[in-house]
Amino acid sequence: MNKFYGTENYIQNIIEKYSDMILRISYSYMKNLNDAEDITQETFIKLLEKQPTFQSSEQEKAWLIKVAINLSKDKLKSSWFKKTAPLEGEFIAATQEDNEIIATVLSLPLKYRSVIFLFYYEDYSISEIANILNLKESTVGSQLSRARKLLKSKLMEDFEHE
Repeated sequence: MNKFYGTENYIQNIIEKYSDMILRISYSYMKNLNDAEDITQETFIKLLEKQPTFQSSEQEKAWLIKVAINLSKDKLKSSWFKKTAPLEGEFIAATQEDNEIIATVLSLPLKYRSVIFLFYYEDYSISEIANILNLKESTVGSQLSRARKLLKSKLMEDFEHE
């Protein structure tokens, strides 16, 4: 699929199509809306800089997810980021119940947040997640299983305290 990276139409379409998804995946890593917005913007800049050729829209989507994840990980590892204090931000959700679920997902370790997000929010299969994250399918399956158990435990714990 040949893209015209210089055209305003292509850039506008790609941003409209993928910006919400990239923002959510970045937010799942950064836990801060402003940082997630920065990662989203940087992801599109990388697309314009690299100008990769994709065979399908699924390949394009997977590439964007991988770039957003890598940018998020890089930012989390940066010495500047480690020295900053996070601001309390709003979650990207419609209801208070959604906010509570998102907060619980965000409390999971990073490796579990990634597989939960890609499996449940982006509807990727275990094999597709393994390809995106450069992991073995068995590893992704194990992480997904552990993430579900942790999530269930945390949600039940929250429910019992109410």
